[in-house]
Amino acid sequence: MLVFLAICVLFGILIARLMYIEYTSGAKYEKIVLAQQKYDSSVIPYQRGDITDRKGTVLATSVDVYNVILDAKLMNETVSSAENEEKRAAAQAKVDSTFSHVAACFPEIDIEAAKACLTTDADSQYKVLAKDVSYEEMKAYQDLSSDKDTKKELVKNGIWFEKEYKRSYPYGSLAAQMIGYATDGTNGVIGLESAYNSTLNGVNGRSYGYLESENSVEQTVVEPKNGNTLVTAMDTNVQSIVEQCILDWNNAHLSDGSLGSKNTACIVMNPKNAEILAMATYPTFDLNNPRDLSPFFTTEQIDAMSVEDQLNYLSKLWQCYPVTQTYEPGSTFKPFTISAGLDSGALSGGETFFCDGGEQIGPNYVRCTSHHGMLTLAGALQHSCNDALMQISGLVGSHNFYTYQHLFGFGQKTNIDLPAEARTDSLLYSEEDLGHTINLATNSFGQNFNVTMVQLATGFSSIINGGTLYQPHVVTAIQDASGNTVKDISPTVVKKTISAETSAEMRDMLRSVVTEGTAKTAAVAGYDIGGKTGTAEKQPRSEHRYLVSFIGFAPVSDPEVVCYVVVDEPNVADQAHSTYAQEICRNIMSQILPYLNVEKVEADSAEGQAAQAAADAAAKKAADEAAAAAAGQEIVTEHN
Repeated sequence: MLVFLAICVLFGILIARLMYIEYTSGAKYEKIVLAQQKYDSSVIPYQRGDITDRKGTVLATSVDVYNVILDAKLMNETVSSAENEEKRAAAQAKVDSTFSHVAACFPEIDIEAAKACLTTDADSQYKVLAKDVSYEEMKAYQDLSSDKDTKKELVKNGIWFEKEYKRSYPYGSLAAQMIGYATDGTNGVIGLESAYNSTLNGVNGRSYGYLESENSVEQTVVEPKNGNTLVTAMDTNVQSIVEQCILDWNNAHLSDGSLGSKNTACIVMNPKNAEILAMATYPTFDLNNPRDLSPFFTTEQIDAMSVEDQLNYLSKLWQCYPVTQTYEPGSTFKPFTISAGLDSGALSGGETFFCDGGEQIGPNYVRCTSHHGMLTLAGALQHSCNDALMQISGLVGSHNFYTYQHLFGFGQKTNIDLPAEARTDSLLYSEEDLGHTINLATNSFGQNFNVTMVQLATGFSSIINGGTLYQPHVVTAIQDASGNTVKDISPTVVKKTISAETSAEMRDMLRSVVTEGTAKTAAVAGYDIGGKTGTAEKQPRSEHRYLVSFIGFAPVSDPEVVCYVVVDEPNVADQAHSTYAQEICRNIMSQILPYLNVEKVEADSAEGQAAQAAADAAAKKAADEAAAAAAGQEIVTEHN
């Protein structure tokens, strides 16, 4: 009994001691135990969401790729654990056979360097031999290693494959600046890839479990959550037409190693909701190889460039011109000045103005392009008369001008769903500064203040759509990985700018610019087109560098499409002609209007006859210019 009682006391003391250790040091000893086990854990990557156009065409997606991984420790253990010389030789043959298979399937891998890893990184279980190999390449290795007729025994799991996703852009350079690209398949750098980075990204899954030295524990798998898909308003066909027309024009004006222009850009927008159907910037780049400078420089030139110079050029190349760049709009702003006058009541619409070649504004004489004589309000737009616009601005006044300039959205961000939108709030005059007559006079025809293309396009859309300013947007819906709509992005009304009556008057006047005025080159046979030309001399004026533009819409009675083209410093001897932008716009509209089922005007109607006459005049003018250019070329050839 004494012995029994002693043993019970000792067990009691032991239990108490164990409870004390568990209470005071349990976490410490748990870590020691876990450290003696092998923890198996691997990440299961998510798939980044797609970007599609309005019809479901995939513009950006993520495809499976694989990294080839070497387990050097396992390779070495295969040989070192052999019991005798004969088995060691057989094990070494397995290692050599494995490397032979790797060399056959992945020629990009330096096999000698891979074998050297068995010595230099003997304990490594994760050595990347090759990245981003395709599924087909991986499958070829697996098939070769499982072919009983040709294979030799391999080191099992000595070579394994780590799955990842790589971003792929099926259409290459299409809408490059708007779509953007993602590094490592997960980090958006520019465009929609950057603006919607968190939406496109998902959450990684994980496979994990504890493995004892002898027995394995069943693993737990948490499946990854893939990213959401962006559905855009962009139409791939419209975007392709726009980019091809821009490229054709610039290719026709290449010379002396210079591009056709410093920049050419275009926005095609639905004026009824400010959805972006197309947005293009020239020059552009391949989204699958965004750092490639070979289309623009020779190998020698690239080698001679510093890293900083290369990055600076790439940075400019990646910018979405319609969103990130500001410029003086020139005469494309004149409809805004006249709209402000009509809507505020400062103009009745029946006024006339006399152009004698310019206006004396205090000590400054501001010239017009011509002596236009007596002009109506519509005539001032048709002939793009600076003199008349300066007189109009005097009637509108600085208060009304300032109010409507901001009402149309100038000086404010449009909040388009693209990154790096330029600020223009500091690039406009205050109402007080506009009181100085020269500022108001020059601003009236689009000079001495800056805008962005997306600002002007959305503001212009409000002039022709009945007076409603919408927030421009590219994405129209967000879908989950299963195709279910997570969020619909409806058009957002920002404000009311002008009355429907003023809008109707402006549409008629803008039609006359194409049928009778400076924009005859933009006419498209069979369609009722309206629009306004622009020619802005860049700072400093002494250098005579120009930005020319044209903004057009159709049909006039119920606008469905706005097309705005800007050519920044065209590579021609005489830059100051908006016809360059008109040519591009005409070529675009002649293709996209039938595609979008925009209604034609009847041939026997007044509008139809006017449209046809304008188109015929434009065609004749283009033919005359081509003949003159050809004759000039012949003379030069003879002289040479």
